[in-house]
Amino acid sequence: MGKGGEKGGESGEAEAQIRFYTWEEIQKHNLRTDKWLVIERKVYNVTKWANRHPGGHRVISHCAGEDATDAFQAFHINPTLVQKFLKPLLIGELAPGEPSQDRDKNSQLVEDFRTLRKTAEDMNLFRANPLFFSLYFGHIIAMEVLAWLMVSYFGTGWITTLILACILTTSQTQAGWLQHDFGHLSVFKKSSWNHIVHKFIIGHLKGASANWWNHRHFQHHAKPNIFEKDPDVNMLHIFVLGDTQPVEYGKKKLKYLPYNHQHEYFFLIFPPLLIPVYFQIQIISTMIRRRFWADLAWAISYYMRYFITYIPFYGVLGSLSLLTFVRFLESHWFVWVTQMNHIPMEIDCEKHRDWLSSQVAATCNIEQSFFNDWFTGHLNFQIEHHLFPTMPRHNFWKVKPLVKSLCAKYGVQYEEKPLGKAFVDIIGSLKKSGDLWLDAYLHK
Repeated sequence: MGKGGEKGGESGEAEAQIRFYTWEEIQKHNLRTDKWLVIERKVYNVTKWANRHPGGHRVISHCAGEDATDAFQAFHINPTLVQKFLKPLLIGELAPGEPSQDRDKNSQLVEDFRTLRKTAEDMNLFRANPLFFSLYFGHIIAMEVLAWLMVSYFGTGWITTLILACILTTSQTQAGWLQHDFGHLSVFKKSSWNHIVHKFIIGHLKGASANWWNHRHFQHHAKPNIFEKDPDVNMLHIFVLGDTQPVEYGKKKLKYLPYNHQHEYFFLIFPPLLIPVYFQIQIISTMIRRRFWADLAWAISYYMRYFITYIPFYGVLGSLSLLTFVRFLESHWFVWVTQMNHIPMEIDCEKHRDWLSSQVAATCNIEQSFFNDWFTGHLNFQIEHHLFPTMPRHNFWKVKPLVKSLCAKYGVQYEEKPLGKAFVDIIGSLKKSGDLWLDAYLHK
């Protein structure tokens, strides 16, 4: 039960009663119809607000019953502005005797991480370089123009078409990394400007939905590699991941597919089908079902531009085949880059760790090089990106030594590997999980 108290203003007039709550009581409010969370020791009832949350109701629900201070700081570029939305939701504070962190988290580690974040802010590492993003956008547009010039001057032969497909694949993939920057509000100081450009890039340049991406991707960042919270580890019974899920499936004698061979059929299902099939169906159905009409209009503008450009050369069927082939190639690039940082890492149920520990346990880095930076859209700095999602990617290398030092201080494993090994580890991890499933299926 919460405890009541009063504070008097400087004029001596009594202010509204402030209620105090214990963590035991706050943690009870983590239900779908009853959500409380704590930010800087203040307790908020976000039950009704969750459905209006710009990042989606699920991401805020995943933090219910917890201290969400670090998540709140990580996702908002102007926390002071956002406070005006929180003010009506305030219902009290943590009781004076309660620790600032829930579930016996290491308070000193949490404080040191927040000090690190403040240091990064003082170093202006959250300030974007306009030239970097301008040149990045320019090289995407240059590839789009080059593709059109090639087919205009060299015709539609097989060799030309293959080169054209590779150029368009590269353009689409790099546009995907760029929309990721704007989606995370890491380019402009104002959220509204980031949102506008994000809709343009993901909608007009890629034919996808900004709202679909936001609602899905922010869940991944809030609770990476956590079953039932991170949509990226919801494999629809096609794969089993980590060490616990395979054993659970095996004990229950669940065999939707022969999981001991998942490291083999991975090549036939995941890379080739994720974008051209699963994502396309999910994006279109989400825009219609959730009535994201603005996103749908942006997506239609992409398809209109594409078909107006290439139908004169390839016809309707040929243009559609070319687009499908480009999506097929892009899907391979996207899957290998995005999964190398997560599938080999810890994947499990919620453990209620602090922000630093939870993010680092679920992510790893890839060695830096100019090619790796470009090829992965700087997702080779996955640890830094997950800790500071609004930080412009060109500054990750600057904060990296500080993060490594903090991890070393508290014995948090900071993993970094070569690009090739990261790819191999995806397959190795899937094989390990498949073997765990088979053993449990046969013997437990």
